[in-house]
Amino acid sequence: IRRKKEDSVRISELSRRSDVPVATIKYYLREGLLPAGERTSATQAVYSEAHVDRLELIRALLGPARLSIEAAKRVLGVIDDPPETFSEVLGAAQHATMPAQAPRQAGPPRQTGSSRQGPEGTSTEAALGLVAELGWTIDPDSVEVDQLATALRALDAAGIDLIDGGLARYGRTVHDLAEAEVDTVPTAEIDSAVRQAVLGTLLLEPVLLALRRLAQQDVAIRRFREG
Repeated sequence: IRRKKEDSVRISELSRRSDVPVATIKYYLREGLLPAGERTSATQAVYSEAHVDRLELIRALLGPARLSIEAAKRVLGVIDDPPETFSEVLGAAQHATMPAQAPRQAGPPRQTGSSRQGPEGTSTEAALGLVAELGWTIDPDSVEVDQLATALRALDAAGIDLIDGGLARYGRTVHDLAEAEVDTVPTAEIDSAVRQAVLGTLLLEPVLLALRRLAQQDVAIRRFREG
């Protein structure tokens, strides 16, 4: 008799249907990535179609999205326990993928924004200046500003030549994409909004990187042929 999709299955069948080894499923269970199955005895449990879907999601986070186990836990935690308001959805989507903050040590408070000194402060000012040039409204003390500052510092140290229009041209292009992406986030219910925002943020980034590199290949090949 053909098993119905909604029927419960044992871990061996869950492994077959998800194409995930039993040992890996047990690891995900121990790490808290995969919810426990329904116990049928002290040593046996059964699993549902929801577990198959969850395993597909876990594989996407650990594979294409290249998240660590801890980062995947944070992402799944946001999906399992979404924020209460739509205004918090995008922030939760971005912050879930950030490295966990180390415990703050005793000593002077962390410098933020324009209060930083030296090369770090200079690159932070450059990051905030670029955002101001683009006319964006952001949190000046957000970790994304630090990320942009670090990237700008690396560009400057490497002496990389920028495209005509500079970084602002990149920013305007990215902003157009951001507007279109935010428009895809459903507003009917929080759960759907979180899933779209979190997974869209994570799983589209590798796609965008691959497309950029393929586009560079195309341009280089065309120019070589023309030359």
